[in-house]
Amino acid sequence: MGDQMAGTRQLFLYPLLLGLVLGAGFFLGLGWTANTAQPDAQPAAQPAIGPVAQPTAGTQQVMPRGDLGSSEQSTIELFQGSSPSVVYITSLTDRRNLWTLDVTRIESGTGSGFVWDKRGNIITNWHVVRGAAAARVTLTDQTQWDARLVGYAREKDLAVLHIDAPAERLHPIPLGTSDDLQVGQSVYAIGNPFGLNSTLTTGVISALGREINSQEPGAEIRNVIQTDAAINPGNSGGPLLDSAGRLIGVNTSIVSPSGAYAGVGFAIPADTVRWVVRDLVRFGQLQRPSLGIEHLAINTRRRLGVDGVVVRSVQEGGAGEAAGLRGTYRARDGSIVLGDIITSIDGNPIASWGDVLQALELRQTGEVVAVRFIRDSEQQQAQVKLQPPE
Repeated sequence: MGDQMAGTRQLFLYPLLLGLVLGAGFFLGLGWTANTAQPDAQPAAQPAIGPVAQPTAGTQQVMPRGDLGSSEQSTIELFQGSSPSVVYITSLTDRRNLWTLDVTRIESGTGSGFVWDKRGNIITNWHVVRGAAAARVTLTDQTQWDARLVGYAREKDLAVLHIDAPAERLHPIPLGTSDDLQVGQSVYAIGNPFGLNSTLTTGVISALGREINSQEPGAEIRNVIQTDAAINPGNSGGPLLDSAGRLIGVNTSIVSPSGAYAGVGFAIPADTVRWVVRDLVRFGQLQRPSLGIEHLAINTRRRLGVDGVVVRSVQEGGAGEAAGLRGTYRARDGSIVLGDIITSIDGNPIASWGDVLQALELRQTGEVVAVRFIRDSEQQQAQVKLQPPE
């Protein structure tokens, strides 16, 4: 009986307690609403940026963008002014059908380049068109032109193409200088990475005076510009510009474990580009005078313990022979006697064939240079009158 009474009381108390809880919540809710909903209170002030857009029913409010910064506007203007000078280069190779012997011309690679002058000369890297049967140049107006090779310099990785486009379609890029560049200076690269034409990347000059391998074995490209502006496959041959839109370099290579951009790119300096292109346009090759010798491709430091270049042969009737230089020869007992080891030219140390080429750059045929060399373990010197380019 007692258990039944207790159960009855519990059944009665539960609804009563539930009602009290709900009632308390109701009055608390009224009090909270009364304290927070203040229709006469002024809303907090908000910063104003331009005119305030009035939202309309069913639309999302869009905030105004505001004016572009001066730096952004300058970059936009630089790209708009420079991009018409940059071209898309497609290299073509011939493929022969083994059954029909028909030859089909196919695309084998792409790269970048830029307009040098109104006569239709186009500058690019030699490695962009190396081994190609032909090349095609696409201007920014999307017109395509067959190109012919005017000349190239393997040791500078530069080449000149020519297209027969009307002058009004050609927009030469302004030429700057590279001897006054500074680390930290802003730079801009325009090219066609991965086939994506008219792509702009930005960065700074990371270092100056770098040295990289060229397309000529044993020769290096000196005074190269290092930049962190993104340079990827397809950017090769495109221009590196300063903040005024002037050419300060030609993008040529990167350092990357993966083969893609890793923050280290290189450009051939404009001062080098200027004289190389001048020679290629006029003569089809560099007009560097010659010593009239051929070198032996060995590492003299590792093999002989000295820095230098070994003369393999001396051209008959050439400058080296006239100066008394001696090449490598076979002795009567069958042993090989190494030729003279050139150690300096006009005081410039020689440790590789690239050093020889560098020492003769910007020299003229007929100039006389002092060549120091080692023969039979003795230091000697000869005056060599430079001969015309070979």
